[in-house]
Amino acid sequence: MSKAPTITNHPNAWPFIEAQRILDHIGNKVPKKGYVLFETGYGPSGLPHIGTFGEVARTTMVRAAFKQLSEIPTRLFCFSDDLDGLRKVPSNIPNPEMLALHLGKPLTSIPDPFNESLSYGHYMNAKLRSFLDRFGFEYEFFSSTECYKSGMFDQMMIKVMEKYDQIMELMLPTFREERKSTYSPFMPICPDTGIVLQVPIEKVDLSAKTIAYKNADGKFVETLVTGGHCKLQWKPDFGMRWAALAVDYEMYGKDHMPNAELYSEICTILDGVAPVQFFYELFLNETGSKISKSKGNSITVDEWLTYAPIESMALFMYQSPSRAKRLHFDVIPKTVDEYLTFNRKYHQESDRLKQLENPVHHIHQGKVPQIETFGISFTLLLNLASVCNPDHKSVLWGFISKYAKEANPESAPYLDHLANFAVHYYNDFIKANKIYLTPTPEHQVILKEILKVLADLQSSVEAEQIQEKIYAIGTNAGYQNLRDYFKELYQILLGQTEGPRLGSFIKLFGIEQTKQLIQDRMKQ
Repeated sequence: MSKAPTITNHPNAWPFIEAQRILDHIGNKVPKKGYVLFETGYGPSGLPHIGTFGEVARTTMVRAAFKQLSEIPTRLFCFSDDLDGLRKVPSNIPNPEMLALHLGKPLTSIPDPFNESLSYGHYMNAKLRSFLDRFGFEYEFFSSTECYKSGMFDQMMIKVMEKYDQIMELMLPTFREERKSTYSPFMPICPDTGIVLQVPIEKVDLSAKTIAYKNADGKFVETLVTGGHCKLQWKPDFGMRWAALAVDYEMYGKDHMPNAELYSEICTILDGVAPVQFFYELFLNETGSKISKSKGNSITVDEWLTYAPIESMALFMYQSPSRAKRLHFDVIPKTVDEYLTFNRKYHQESDRLKQLENPVHHIHQGKVPQIETFGISFTLLLNLASVCNPDHKSVLWGFISKYAKEANPESAPYLDHLANFAVHYYNDFIKANKIYLTPTPEHQVILKEILKVLADLQSSVEAEQIQEKIYAIGTNAGYQNLRDYFKELYQILLGQTEGPRLGSFIKLFGIEQTKQLIQDRMKQ
């Protein structure tokens, strides 16, 4: 095989660092199979959540970086462990009583509680693929059920039989005494009940390619390990899959880290080469608990996309993957504005290396769109919504078009989308939580000073000039910490403790409209 070209002085962005690790791992040569294989895994026991999306998005970012460092072909397999047995009924799925009747059966053998697909597993797989397709990921989907039943894993299952004692020697020390007596890497699927069994294996017959066990009635049952009659326990399955597919790169959540060495050793026992691995921290909800498919205690992909563009969600995935982050609705506005800032810097940057280190390069795989928002941030739109209480984006455009006369939905389509998102976010999250501060006599004096300043300003005044005058009023009022000053103004005028630079807000909202707002709040 010929040696592929590489870039030694690559940007210091984590996808490039990971890509270089892969190149080092394969000796900068095309693997025997002819391509570098990236894999992501999905457990379809519950609805796919944003963390599932994040794993594929991050892997895709590494794959794109690899393509910039090397000409070696790549493939991405998205693998669904849908032959796994359903262990508990998720709390956010309909028809729980029906599902409870099928506990222990493979996910692809359980009826679809949504009555839309061939099975529970097929429904979950379709949901996963739909939002991966929505983002435009390039991937190949693999079903564990199909891989086992088609015979794709047959040779590996036979090899597990050959290496049975070695695998047991590796696995047994990891269990408590009571589990050691019942453990086997093989889980036969009961021909009578269809349940994926975790039972002691009484006999391993390599020549017949069968294992034997006793069922619940004490009857001795012999079954083939090939053709999908058995599957592997999840830890051996992980390593077997690496060996069977010759996986070169896989990332996984921090909860897999204690078992990562086991996965690698099983892969090696089965004559495979363990892939380059990268762990990412798990997302937490607003209370600090781990997000869960079965509980549905986090933001779904569809929910995020109701309130913000998809590239903001990708940015959230890109940033600090090895650090735990809280994932709740409050992070959305901040992330949108961070995306706008990174996008602007990317197009202003003349240094190509710095462009390659910019998150938007990885989010858009090098094809970064140039967007125009006329300096209006998402947070500013939300604060505008706070004072004009819109039910449609056209209300916001009434102010935007006065602020930037050349701006309209046609000339600034991205800003138009943000205006629509802002209306949804305001009505669902901000409107009901507004708590206004009643102005004290001291506040009344300050508000009168602000009115006096605004009365002397021309409509052409710059936002920064307005900000400076508002700032000076706070300084003259004797505030030791001007954060307290602005916080109180936000509470009085917007009903919230945080807000925009008031100069920018007043410029967008309008001087006359701001004067009226202040006068109205002074009467409260």
